[in-house]
Amino acid sequence: MAFEKVDLPDPEDTIVALSSAPGAGTRAIVRLSGPEAHHITAAIFRPTGSDGSISPTQADRRRVIPGSVFLQGVSAPLPAWLYRFFAPRSYTGQDMAEIHTLGSPPLVEQLIAELLRAGARAARPGEFTLRAFLAGKKDLAQAEAIRAVIEADDQSDLQRALQQLAGGLSGPLQTLRDDLLNLLADLEANLDFVDEDITFLTPQEAFQRIQDGMDRLQGLLQQLQGRQVAGRLPRIVLVGPPNAGKSSLFNALSGAQALVSPMPGTTRDYLTHCCNLEGVRVELVDTAGWQPAGDGIEEQAQHLARQAAEHADVILWCDEKGAFLPPDHPQSPEAWSSAIVVRVRTKADLPTDTHPSLTAGAWPADVACSVLSAEGLGPLRLLLREKLATRPPSSLAPGSSRCQHHLEAAVRHLQAAAEQIVAQEPLEFPAAALRAALHQLGELTGVVYTNELLDRIFSRFCIGK
Repeated sequence: MAFEKVDLPDPEDTIVALSSAPGAGTRAIVRLSGPEAHHITAAIFRPTGSDGSISPTQADRRRVIPGSVFLQGVSAPLPAWLYRFFAPRSYTGQDMAEIHTLGSPPLVEQLIAELLRAGARAARPGEFTLRAFLAGKKDLAQAEAIRAVIEADDQSDLQRALQQLAGGLSGPLQTLRDDLLNLLADLEANLDFVDEDITFLTPQEAFQRIQDGMDRLQGLLQQLQGRQVAGRLPRIVLVGPPNAGKSSLFNALSGAQALVSPMPGTTRDYLTHCCNLEGVRVELVDTAGWQPAGDGIEEQAQHLARQAAEHADVILWCDEKGAFLPPDHPQSPEAWSSAIVVRVRTKADLPTDTHPSLTAGAWPADVACSVLSAEGLGPLRLLLREKLATRPPSSLAPGSSRCQHHLEAAVRHLQAAAEQIVAQEPLEFPAAALRAALHQLGELTGVVYTNELLDRIFSRFCIGK
């Protein structure tokens, strides 16, 4: 098998790229990073006032310098603002400069051409964030979160990406890795003093610490599986007022046996069931009815219902009267969830006089159905399959899949270490398994990496990021 060598770009080059969105706009941002960033910008930028020059090496900590850019073939100077950042306190850890100017595509192209002639190199996709990673400013999980922020299609994806960028995954991983490194040190200390009758760690203590590590890894895996990533089942959440027939509809669609009662508030927690819906494997979730909370338990049930609905792919809004709030109403699900909303008039088997005419401004149901007569259940299933086919993939999918792979591998190695300790095998074996688990966590955070891995991750970025 032939392997292709992957060469990363030279991090000591000074790179330049358009950092703002391409096309016409009020303002364009051209970014440079590298040891010559300030020298190169000084060649074409003139600040307003004083003698019209700026030292590229002075320790000028001002963030904004107003001035003008002079371009060949352009008779008038181009108004601009220069932002200067000095190593190591910058995004990339290097000297950086940003030129903010008018968002005219021809002028921006000529500005970048001037900077290239002055000694800069065109940046590759993701090269600014790659340098931030190499400088220790970001780990790989945070770097992938930056791309997810850029590509987020809705508020839900954006919030998850921002949480990961803020260290929602990196922080717990780093703490866990430190604890496992300490455990490995204690195990190896036992090996070093095996002939001295000195014990740094008993087998029971080692087993408990390994078990604790596995529990924490399983918790992180559950967090990842709760996101909209490739491989997770699409989630359909039933919501609506109490006694609207949600649990009966849940049973009819899933084949489960949720408790059904004419008394409002029977469902106090949410119920989940995986089932086949017209050839699509889905997760159905039945939630507590919307009502004012009378005590702490009901308040918790309302909170869980809202939380489940916020992470749904499709919200099945149930109401026996079929009178719904319009999508632009501030209290409708569209206002607080990015999920697709399907409005269902339940109990369609009841006499029509029990369903008062829709009030002015109410929104009609998308489908009417009855659990007792099975009326409308077939069309509802087909409609749900159609809606699920339109849901966009999550921008976190590639990074989360990689995270899940390494976390699962680390769990397997820790499991092997625990079994070896229980079997009273020589300590060299659990120590080797611990090192393998640490290697997986290192690959996840970027402590251990290859050029091929970095190229695969950062080549998916857009240029200028």
